[in-house]
Amino acid sequence: MDNNIEKVHEDVFNSIKTLMDNARSSAVREVNNILVQTYWEIGRIIVEDEQGHSDRAEYGKQLITDLSKRLTKEYGKGFSRSNLQNMRNFYLLYPICQTLSSKLSWSHYCELLSIDDKKKRSFYEKETINSNWSVRELKRQIKTSLSNLTLPVPNQK
Repeated sequence: MDNNIEKVHEDVFNSIKTLMDNARSSAVREVNNILVQTYWEIGRIIVEDEQGHSDRAEYGKQLITDLSKRLTKEYGKGFSRSNLQNMRNFYLLYPICQTLSSKLSWSHYCELLSIDDKKKRSFYEKETINSNWSVRELKRQIKTSLSNLTLPVPNQK
């Protein structure tokens, strides 16, 4: 009889564990989606502000530096010059927010931003989503592909 009670307790525990694990995963996905959308909006604000000023290059450089200092002081890390530059580039490369995938994290998008070729970037984006690649796997795939492209062609005799 004791065995049956333990089995019921185990089943109840496993049901609750599954429910909690699913809830946590959903929460993480939702927070990530909001973060990606927020970074896209920050990029949009930076680009639109730069476009409103005539000396864009110098103004944009100073704007990002100033924003980095003030936002880091206000919110902590996450607002380095390079991350703000990524947000700016993110908006420029993905000008339509609805085209962003909720399956990709900000770290995924930062890796994709490193690919200049639009077709290659699109390929890696789709493969990451379809194959459920981690950021580490995406980096590995990009590095492997790029190193294969730069290998010298053997002499044919």
